[in-house]
Amino acid sequence: MGKADLHIHTTASDGRLSPEEVPALASENGLEVIAITDHDTIDGYFPASEAGERIGVEVLPGVELTCDFNNRESHLLAYCFDPEDPDFLQLLAHHKKARLDRIEWIVGQLTQQGLDIDKNEVRAEAAGGNVGRPHVASVLVKKGYVGSAKEAFIRYLGNHALGPIQSYYVSHEEAVERIKGAGGATILAHPGVLYSREEIEQWIDAGLDGLEVVHSSHNYDQQKKYREMAEQHNLLMTGGSDYHGDGEGYLRNFGVITTSLAQVEKLKQMTRQRKKISV
Repeated sequence: MGKADLHIHTTASDGRLSPEEVPALASENGLEVIAITDHDTIDGYFPASEAGERIGVEVLPGVELTCDFNNRESHLLAYCFDPEDPDFLQLLAHHKKARLDRIEWIVGQLTQQGLDIDKNEVRAEAAGGNVGRPHVASVLVKKGYVGSAKEAFIRYLGNHALGPIQSYYVSHEEAVERIKGAGGATILAHPGVLYSREEIEQWIDAGLDGLEVVHSSHNYDQQKKYREMAEQHNLLMTGGSDYHGDGEGYLRNFGVITTSLAQVEKLKQMTRQRKKISV
């Protein structure tokens, strides 16, 4: 049976491998289909797709879209949308600016604590990709404030340390609507222990298409729970490693935390039908 990894990050956001490098690694690990799901950008999709074509790895359009759910940041995976849809591209452009605004706010919080850090240092760390908290963590490590990215999140960058983060993103309802408008499928990313059953019902009421059942942070009981919930509500089921790079345990999940090609085909079939209806 073939296998797929539908949750992978590259240097277009906070991953460590370039989009061109990921398909080769996927092939080495027995993956036939992958999705590049960088945070709020599809800049990595096209180069990854071209690299995948050359070696026989299918690369699906994907993105991990940040949105506001009940006044907290949440992540929504989008797949198989039209990567040239103008309305969707406008949304991504808005989110790119939102990420910059959020980082500026976070840097402001840290400077108030006496840390010598500048937003331009964070942008430089991102090297042109969409900025995120991992880039702030890298700056803190380089400046000696912490010994590791994990320590940076524990001491400074976790939600418990920063407190309520001002939201610069669209609501979860709008995110679902815009993804579907581009012919894509909407999957709730790594629900794990993030949501109660009632909250997932809110996502479903907003038009959610599926759940990321298999994820590197999900244990067996959680996988079972979300599989049963997906079956109960006739939702798609996806899975992926959430691969960011070789460090901090990511590599051991690559090629292991996967989903089946049968689930990929269900995903593709839904989005093909959605595009026909929208024409």
